[in-house]
Amino acid sequence: MTTRRFDAIVRTLRANKHKLTPQRLAIVGVLAESRGHPSAEAIYEQLKGTFPTMSLATVYRNIQLIKSLGEVLELGFPDGGNRYDGKKPYPHPHLVCIRCKKIMDPDLESLKDMTTELSKETGFTVVSHRLDFFGLCPECAAKKEQDR
Repeated sequence: MTTRRFDAIVRTLRANKHKLTPQRLAIVGVLAESRGHPSAEAIYEQLKGTFPTMSLATVYRNIQLIKSLGEVLELGFPDGGNRYDGKKPYPHPHLVCIRCKKIMDPDLESLKDMTTELSKETGFTVVSHRLDFFGLCPECAAKKEQDR
């Protein structure tokens, strides 16, 4: 799946006549393969060893470009820590650990039915949605039990 997502993002960049710089391709690679919904800062930290002259601003600009093309989903949080999902750039539910900030993507087939039901009941045309569940991941829950 990683290669398909990487290739899909690259095709979209090419189709919109954007340059495929080494830095941009590296950022696309991180977004396409990351399971953890990285922040721009985490992407920067991951790539600065390979690209020492790249700035955090370059990472932000490229993420915003890729987002504007519909190839990355931005998850904004009240603490200002935006995270990015390049694997699934469409609205889908998330599980967020309140301790370690890990984000996971559950597969909820019933969400499609819920969206249809909401539209029928309210007359709204749903164009997007966000559904987040907050709690403790298994690792943090186990640590909490050990701390007792």
